[in-house]
Amino acid sequence: MLREIINNREIIIAPGVFNPITALLCKKMGFEVIYFSGASFSGSLALPDLGMITLTEVVEEVRRITSVVDLPLIVDANTGFGETINVYRTVRELERAGASAIQIEDQIMPKKCGHLEGKMVIQEEDMVKKIRMAIEARKSEDFLIIARTDARSVEGLERAIERAKIYVEAGADIIFPEALESLEEFKEFSKNIKVPLIANMTEFGRTPYITVEEFKEAGYKIVLFPVTLLRVSLYSMKEILREIKEKGTQKYYLDKMMSRKEFYDLINYYSYIDIDTKIAKYSYDKNK
Repeated sequence: MLREIINNREIIIAPGVFNPITALLCKKMGFEVIYFSGASFSGSLALPDLGMITLTEVVEEVRRITSVVDLPLIVDANTGFGETINVYRTVRELERAGASAIQIEDQIMPKKCGHLEGKMVIQEEDMVKKIRMAIEARKSEDFLIIARTDARSVEGLERAIERAKIYVEAGADIIFPEALESLEEFKEFSKNIKVPLIANMTEFGRTPYITVEEFKEAGYKIVLFPVTLLRVSLYSMKEILREIKEKGTQKYYLDKMMSRKEFYDLINYYSYIDIDTKIAKYSYDKNK
């Protein structure tokens, strides 16, 4: 399904989700593709984005998400959760859990947020082995392999482009150049890489604020907003906690909340009540 959407859309916006309710809200708002963000998921567990989350934790959350939404889900798998052989299990587990694509990056562990200082990258031949292992592991060619390169901040733009070409030759379906520093760099990258490209439009990073339309014109197919929902959620929670602490009530904040009705509609609350009522009535009638 993801491959079909990529082939039929000029540009795709993929918000970053970290649990089922954020995924469900994205579907409700009309998004066609979602992105399971390692940074957001780590943050939701009160952990830094240093590769501290495990494959088991990610698989469990992906299963929860795909059980409530049928949207194509791109999963951030950091460096593949280990050495090359571990990538095999990573792909198998995430494909089985309902993911549509896996993203593997070429950082050395412990990895860092792509927009921070101090990153290091593995040799390209080692990344090629991970890509080949991912291809070997997937059961369906519709499960896409995304190769992310963090080389721009470490080795420069030209080397990042060289790495991307090598990763495409190895079989990567999509390339994700992380932390490019201008729209011109994004354009230069896309001129040289002829597979679908992902752009990361995160906040407070190395990449300036570029619009989806500008990314489309620069040749990009998918734009991620990986941590936006988490950051906005935390900010809103902080503000209402301050309101309660200072005023002793939340009643002046109601217009900034999702209403009970809207929330119940989102989670399809009354369908569960209807099912429960139906089954309760059936059991009663059967035992008359």
